[in-house]
Amino acid sequence: MHFLFHNVPARREDFTKLTGSSLFPLPFCGHRWVENLPVAERAIEVWPKLNDYVKAVHRKELPNPGTSSFDTIQAANEDPLISAKLQFFMAISRTFSPFLKKCQTDEPVLPFLCSDLTELLMSLLRRFIQRELLQDITPLQLAKLDTNDQKNWVNVSHVDIGLGAESAIKALQSKPNNRVGDLTALEFRKDCIRCLSSIVKKVQEKSPLKYPTVRQIACLDPSIVSRDPEWCKGKMKSLVQRFLQDKQLTGGISAGDAAVQQFDSFLSLHGKSEELLSFKPMEQRLDVFLRDALNQTYPELWSFLQRLLLLSHGQATVARGFSVNREVEACNIKEETVEAHRLVCDQVRACGGVLKVPLTKELLASVASARTRYRIYLEEERQKREGAMRGLKRKALEDELEQLKKKKEILRVVCVSLQKDADQLAEQAENKPSTLMAQMITKSNTLRKRYRDKCSELTNVESELESKTSELRHMH
Repeated sequence: MHFLFHNVPARREDFTKLTGSSLFPLPFCGHRWVENLPVAERAIEVWPKLNDYVKAVHRKELPNPGTSSFDTIQAANEDPLISAKLQFFMAISRTFSPFLKKCQTDEPVLPFLCSDLTELLMSLLRRFIQRELLQDITPLQLAKLDTNDQKNWVNVSHVDIGLGAESAIKALQSKPNNRVGDLTALEFRKDCIRCLSSIVKKVQEKSPLKYPTVRQIACLDPSIVSRDPEWCKGKMKSLVQRFLQDKQLTGGISAGDAAVQQFDSFLSLHGKSEELLSFKPMEQRLDVFLRDALNQTYPELWSFLQRLLLLSHGQATVARGFSVNREVEACNIKEETVEAHRLVCDQVRACGGVLKVPLTKELLASVASARTRYRIYLEEERQKREGAMRGLKRKALEDELEQLKKKKEILRVVCVSLQKDADQLAEQAENKPSTLMAQMITKSNTLRKRYRDKCSELTNVESELESKTSELRHMH
């Protein structure tokens, strides 16, 4: 829908003249679900007018675009359930959006990941899995639940496909001469179950709920701490043991024991405090809250919790970094410039905008001396390049010397062998018949001639080797 009108002003003008609407579809991205809820909402809003556009093309009132996008829309237009399908997709997107938006942050939210992801899976499973199977189910069991087993599904007529999809189906069935009978509606519901099953299966495959650390770190959630302190004590002990097994805890067993004891003490004194009960994850940072509560009184515990809170809860920051890189990239830009731009962007974002960056004396002094530092940098780079070139030249000369030494040794061995063979032939020629003696003397003389040639070549190699050695010795 988006690509049909994207960068085609004439087609957009035809659509606006025909429908009187300047509202156009938004771009869809298959791996950015957090952005696709408004895309689905816009698609549902635009779809009736897009049908009018397709009919006008069929009546030859408007030119046929002749693109694959238009062919796809034509095929979708012939599907009576397309509105219900869009509504179903929008319902699933709404289920995911709160979780995805909450995790699109640099703040440490790993302690809340287990409960949030459990709630996300439960909201999906309640749509098509029998309620009896979801009673008192643990997060680990939730991550391993077989959603492909049809015995676990609810009756097809009872699957929750969302109010929008339900309304769309009822509206279609209430129309005269409708093409959506009960059998078609049941097939659509069954397709929705298969879709939900595939979605849940993918979430289970990628889910961190299968990792014990993710489930145990929930003991830092203030709401769980105030509700079930005994459970939190056991999970904290398990976390410390895991860090000790992996040799990731500075101070070893003594530091781990101290962290566990201080956590028990904190729960005893503050487990039911008003501060814990009033903590709101969307309004307060957990690391700031815990630092204020633990830094002074429980230093060993706070040191261990810092390691826990540094564990990543996702890759949103990395993905956002790629987007920032794309914005700062330009032709022929070097790696150092990209790093500098990223540092500037990160600092501006941390300050809350360009106009909120504090103009300190240090910043002003740095700007004033920027040109001087740039010249020093260029000089250092020139010296590095010259040093690298000298290093390459020295390396090439050392390699050449090594080759000459090997060649000298080979020639020396060949000379000794040739002289020895020539002498042996001359000695063997004595007391031989004249014909055989002449042949052996001729071979001996040939070997002596080759010996002299090789000796001359050896002399040249020694002279070159001495020259190269002298050159290397005088190279700075």
